[in-house]
Amino acid sequence: MEVPPDDEKARRLVAEGFTEKIRITLGKIPFTEQAVAAYYCAMDRATPAHVKATIIGALAYFITPIDGVPDFILGLGYTDDAAVFWAAYRIISSHISESHIAKAKELLNPVTGPD
Repeated sequence: MEVPPDDEKARRLVAEGFTEKIRITLGKIPFTEQAVAAYYCAMDRATPAHVKATIIGALAYFITPIDGVPDFILGLGYTDDAAVFWAAYRIISSHISESHIAKAKELLNPVTGPD
């Protein structure tokens, strides 16, 4: 199945901006691990196209600087991002595997090796 151009543009936006957004928001948002697991789900070849589209749309909203409530507003900045993400997450959560969750945990809590 060929990916429509708009979907490819959204995938590139998310792939390029997601890591940076996670780095900036780490510790500021309570859904970081779920967002990273959803990202890995979206990048998984086994994930159905409609699920990928839902995830990509929610993550694209999360990483774009222009949204309903500006992210810099203390205490409120990420509420719209969280609402959009959680709505999408409820739809796609059954497609997030233990592997996606493990990859998210590994990224957020890297193993440093022996002391």
